[in-house]
Amino acid sequence: MFQNIISNRLVPGALRGGESYSRRQALIAGSGVAAAGIVAPTLCWADGAETSPESGWWTWRGPNGNNVAASGSTAPTKYSSDRIAWASPVPGRGHSSPIVTQKHIFLTTADTSKETQSVLAYDRRDGKPLWAQVVHRGGLPQENHRKNTEASPTVAFDGQRVIAAFYNSSAIQLTALSPEGEQLWQTSVGRYDPRAYQYGYAASPAIDRDRVIVAADFDGESFLAAHDCRTGENIWKVSRANATSFSSPIVAQVGGRDQILLSGGNMLAGYDPADGKLLWSSPVTTMATCGTVVWDGDLVFASGGYPKSETACVRGDGSGRVVWTNQQKCYEQSLLAHAGYVYAVTDAGIAHCWRATDGETMWRERLGGLYSSSPVLVGDVIHVFNEQAEGFAFRATPDKYENVGGGKVGDEAFATPSVVGDTMYLRVARNQAARRQEYLVALKE
Repeated sequence: MFQNIISNRLVPGALRGGESYSRRQALIAGSGVAAAGIVAPTLCWADGAETSPESGWWTWRGPNGNNVAASGSTAPTKYSSDRIAWASPVPGRGHSSPIVTQKHIFLTTADTSKETQSVLAYDRRDGKPLWAQVVHRGGLPQENHRKNTEASPTVAFDGQRVIAAFYNSSAIQLTALSPEGEQLWQTSVGRYDPRAYQYGYAASPAIDRDRVIVAADFDGESFLAAHDCRTGENIWKVSRANATSFSSPIVAQVGGRDQILLSGGNMLAGYDPADGKLLWSSPVTTMATCGTVVWDGDLVFASGGYPKSETACVRGDGSGRVVWTNQQKCYEQSLLAHAGYVYAVTDAGIAHCWRATDGETMWRERLGGLYSSSPVLVGDVIHVFNEQAEGFAFRATPDKYENVGGGKVGDEAFATPSVVGDTMYLRVARNQAARRQEYLVALKE
């Protein structure tokens, strides 16, 4: 199926020019300035290429943290071999999503036979492997969930550093690399040693100004912490409920201020990014969640999956007031909030559209399959892939379910795609006889 497969030979590569516009500045531009119709500033790299804060996909959940591609982005709605611009083999196994900068694509991977965890870099233009940096040798957890990997968290790019979080040596380890693959610093964020549920780790780091935010929820001393992107030094660390959960923190502007939003531990909560102070909490969802919190205005949404099923909406203005709940389950995948509506594909394979203000069901449609990958919005089209790599494209409208395309791009898809410019980047796998091979794939119209 894959055309133009590139050799798996990893070679050194270098980035010309700097990439120094922070993810936090991009968030501010997207949530406030861009929403007001003001064009974000344009930067000029040393090689003369122009870009803007929304020119890449620098962290988990994209330029504005909401899994919405930048204005003007496009992606094919038919997923087939003739839409593949290139496909590059990915060694090992991982569920992290592609992080896209001006010139690079970054992924993490793990090789359990060699007991290594690594960061990989590819050329954005043609998918050519540029470098592979082993971050950890040994120290991998002995147990993991069958649907998790030792390289599930997505890296974060702050404009100068690629920051990766790995579960290794019974702790969460942070490592910063240069875009050329040089290790800049490495530090242990805190002990992570689950006993009741030895299902691994999955939370991706978030960037806020010059801070990287990391969450670790388990049946021990759970925590939320911030470290300096430049040095790796700890800035603050606060306790969380000692309960197993897997969701990633996200920074959003809600209730007139920046907040770290995080679900899990039988609550949905907002924290101050400056010092980790708990701003509000609400006893909704459930113990274990995997999806990242989404928001629309001052309304905040999350879904949980164990031991019960619940999707909830609370007010993020500091009150934590519950607005509505239902018993739908989006466990591993995240929701998508846009223009007054919440879109979801549940574990049962049913797509839903709910009105954000009261949870009223606008429509539902059975798609089928199991889901770990989250829906992404490009223009007015939502793209989502099930675990069998079958994709669905439908309109982001409350009027009715309107299918506009679909297709298969492999045999497995657990990672969420990233969309930049006219290209969708996906991490998928093919199963050939007893051999499983992952690929980084670029799809274009």
